Amino acid sequence: MTNDSLEELTPPFPIEDLHEFHKWYSGVHGYLSQLVCLFGIPMNLINITVLTRKHMHTPINCILTWLALSDMLTMASYVPFAFHFYCFHSPWSVSAEKNTKGWMQFMIFHINFSATTHTVSIWLGVTLAIFRYKHIYSPAKGNLTRIRRLVRARLAVVVVTVLSVIGLIPNYLTNQLIPVMANNQTFWVIEDLHLATPDTKPIVLLNLWLYSLLAKFLPCVLMVVYGGLLLTTLRASLRQKLRRMSTVSVCTPGSSRPGTDNSRTTRMLLVVIVLFVVTELPQAVLIFLSVTWRGFFIHVYIPLGDLMDMLALINNGVNFVLYCSMSRDFRKTLVNIIRPGRPGADFYGRRLSAPSATTRSSGQGGVSANGLCTPHCGESERSHSILIVKLSGESFVDATKT
Repeated sequence: MTNDSLEELTPPFPIEDLHEFHKWYSGVHGYLSQLVCLFGIPMNLINITVLTRKHMHTPINCILTWLALSDMLTMASYVPFAFHFYCFHSPWSVSAEKNTKGWMQFMIFHINFSATTHTVSIWLGVTLAIFRYKHIYSPAKGNLTRIRRLVRARLAVVVVTVLSVIGLIPNYLTNQLIPVMANNQTFWVIEDLHLATPDTKPIVLLNLWLYSLLAKFLPCVLMVVYGGLLLTTLRASLRQKLRRMSTVSVCTPGSSRPGTDNSRTTRMLLVVIVLFVVTELPQAVLIFLSVTWRGFFIHVYIPLGDLMDMLALINNGVNFVLYCSMSRDFRKTLVNIIRPGRPGADFYGRRLSAPSATTRSSGQGGVSANGLCTPHCGESERSHSILIVKLSGESFVDATKT
C-alpha cells in the first residue's frame, strides 16, 4: 500500500487491520462457503418439493418456490467458484494454473449469473411482502379469486425475472478479461475498473449506480416500508384477537382461534424481510462508497467482499429452517413426503382428512394453521365421506366415517 493510496482513503479505522482480517478470512472463506452451500442447496430443493405439492398451491407459496430456486442456483454457481479459487488454489495467489482463460471465463459467468439470480431473489422478497400485505387487506373469497391471485403471482415472477435481466445488462458488459505475461507464463485477470477516477468507463458507472440503487437500496426501502405495514397490521390483528378472547368465555374444542393463521404467516415473512435487509443494505452502502470515494473499492470493499458473500449465502440457506419452525403445514407435508405410506396419508403424501368446520363454512382458500398458505376446495360433506385414491392406474373406494 503506497502513501498516495492512503491519502486517497482515510476512513475512521485502520486500513491495515482490515487487510489483516481479509487475509485471515480468505483462508477459511472457501471451506465455510462450501459447507453453507452443501447445506443450503438440498434444503432449498426440499423447499421446492414441499411448496409445489398440489395442496400447497397458493400465491405466497408460488413466490416462495421461485425464491428457493433462485437461492439454490446462486449457491450452485458458488460451489465450483469457491472450490477452485479458494480451496484448490490459494486465494492470494495469481498463477497460470489458477488463472487460466477457461476458469476466468467461468468467473465472469459466475459474477453475472449470481448477480442475476440474487437480484431476482431480492425482488421476489419485495414481491412477497407486497402480496402478503394485499392479501391481509383483501382476503381471498372463493376458488376463482384464489386462482386469479395465483396467476398474478406467476406473472409477477416472470416480470421480476425479465426486468432483473434487463437491468443487469450493463453488469454483463462491465467485466472484461485481459492477458498478463509474467515469468514467461500467460495468465488472465479481470480488467481494472478504475473506480472513482477520471478513467472510469461510463458503462462501469452506469452499472454500479443501477446495481446499488435498483438491486440494493430500492428493494431494501420497499421491504422496510411493507415490513412496517405488515408489522402494524400484525399488531392490530393481535389486539383484535385479544379483544375477542376477552369477550368470548367458551371456545369450541378443536376450532382454531381467529388471527392465528395470519399472524404466523406474517411473522415468518417479517423474518425473511429482516434477513434480506440485514444482508443487502451493507453491501449497497459499500458499492455506493466505492463509486464516490477513491480507493474505497480496493482498500475496503474487496477486503469485505468475501464476508458480504457469506452473509448472502447464509440468507439463501436459512429459509428451510424458517418454514419448518413456523409452518405446521410445511412440516406435515414434508413428513408425508418422507413417509407416504403411513396411515392417514394417500399415495402422494396428502392427508385423507375432512376439512375443518371453520374452513367448510368459509368455502375459500386461505392461510394454513401454522404459516404457509394452503388452498381449499369448498366441497360439501356427508356423514360418511368417500375418498377415491388412484394407485398405479387403478381406483379403489374407501368409505371413512367422519
